[in-house]
Amino acid sequence: MKKLWTDLHSNIHHNQMDELDKWTEHAKEVLDFWPIAYYPFQMIKTESGAGLEDLCPEEEIKKDWEIVRGKVKEENANGYPMFMGYEWQGCGFDGDHNVFFLDNEQDMKHPMRYQELRDDYKDTEAIGIPHHVAYQLGSRGKNWATHDENFSPFAEIYSSHGCSENDTGGMDMERHLHMGPRTGETCYERGLEAGLHVGCIASGDNHNVPAACDHGTMCVLTEDASKAAIWAGMKARHVYGVSRSRMEIDFTADDKMMGDVIAPGKHNMKISICAADAIDRVELLKNNVLEEMIVHSGSWENKKIADDEVIRVKFTVEFGWGPNPRFYKDMLVKEWDGSLNVEGKLLSIDKEWNSYGQKLYDVTDDSCKFHMTTYMSTTTGHWMGPSTVVKEGFVFEVEGTPDSDVCLKVDNYEYHFTIRELMKTSRIKAQYQESIDLANRVYGKVDHYRDDFYWHNAYKTRIRQAVPQDAYVLNYEKEIDMEAGANYRLRVWLKNGDVAWVSPIFVEK
Repeated sequence: MKKLWTDLHSNIHHNQMDELDKWTEHAKEVLDFWPIAYYPFQMIKTESGAGLEDLCPEEEIKKDWEIVRGKVKEENANGYPMFMGYEWQGCGFDGDHNVFFLDNEQDMKHPMRYQELRDDYKDTEAIGIPHHVAYQLGSRGKNWATHDENFSPFAEIYSSHGCSENDTGGMDMERHLHMGPRTGETCYERGLEAGLHVGCIASGDNHNVPAACDHGTMCVLTEDASKAAIWAGMKARHVYGVSRSRMEIDFTADDKMMGDVIAPGKHNMKISICAADAIDRVELLKNNVLEEMIVHSGSWENKKIADDEVIRVKFTVEFGWGPNPRFYKDMLVKEWDGSLNVEGKLLSIDKEWNSYGQKLYDVTDDSCKFHMTTYMSTTTGHWMGPSTVVKEGFVFEVEGTPDSDVCLKVDNYEYHFTIRELMKTSRIKAQYQESIDLANRVYGKVDHYRDDFYWHNAYKTRIRQAVPQDAYVLNYEKEIDMEAGANYRLRVWLKNGDVAWVSPIFVEK
């Protein structure tokens, strides 16, 4: 099965429609397919000045919808799998949902209740995916009592809002304080406890750029990259989500996979993971309770590597930080140029991008070049934009001996490391002199017993510690007696804090 990646929650607003081409080109750089979610809402004020969110004027929505339709058809004709969609909120009693269509011929509906929405599209290939489900019931949190698993085969449980899986774990929902804290009464686990067959994903809830890495993305397992195959994979709940870096995950029981329904009894369970960094542990959950902990940390760190042994490692390089806008108001954007050259092989590159202005090019078997753009403020200033984004990066996978050279060029700097040195520790390379020169130009010499003003305002490149293949690959297999009516799912943790949530395998009652 192919693993195809997307951001299922990219909201473009009426006043951003002139950026649709820009959004689409960025999505094509980082996503295998893209279901755009038009956002038909705006902020209005009452006569007394109270701020309310409500639908845009009908004529604006219709005009924008036709623009979206034309763009999706254009990209489909050019071979890129793009889907039409929009956000539906209703009266808030059932929770917010993004509605997507297989074809490009549907109209937008705005009934007050979820079941009316489902019925409006009963003869249409449409899905309605709930998101930020753990907000308060009646105030745009998910109403599992009205849920239809055929119309809504999975739920978005991680995004820029935080994590809606439960109210007992980390990654709280604290970014949108006006929507209130999360509650366990509406979280994803309540849907599973109700006996619903509902998968899980992560996606950004991004309102100014598609596919911000730090806000989560989703993967669908599919036969091929056609719209029909992608749609079939989503309808079958063959999906999972990651909080940040991408992970290749397979989770099967005999011939069934994530999202499927299986007969009770003994089955051969297999887990296969290839991550972007060291895997810490895998939690196998049965009915939302930890059934088994598969600990990977400690299984690879003490393995000896011979001097002439050819090894594979992954490491992340990040660019950003830099002048504080309080002191340097005209230094909000930085452009970087660089390259990576390997004395060995460059096996793969993952893009960990959060904003526009990134480019990877001239990729060969042992080298690549890049142009990066980092921001010390949101890229648009939009009211639903992300928090200040300060870094962009790549995950590089290279092959060589421990003493093979890796050369990273960044602007006017050239850094050399052996693979052995990369595996030893992380490190920061700062453009320190440039910060001193900037301070001298703007403020004159800054005398202080600490170098805070120079260090804090310096652009920095972080090279994270490299880890060997044994660290980022896990394969596990065992026979498991699967209980009737139960569900079994995975939660994967990397040592760097990244998480994956894998849709359950459901057992027949």
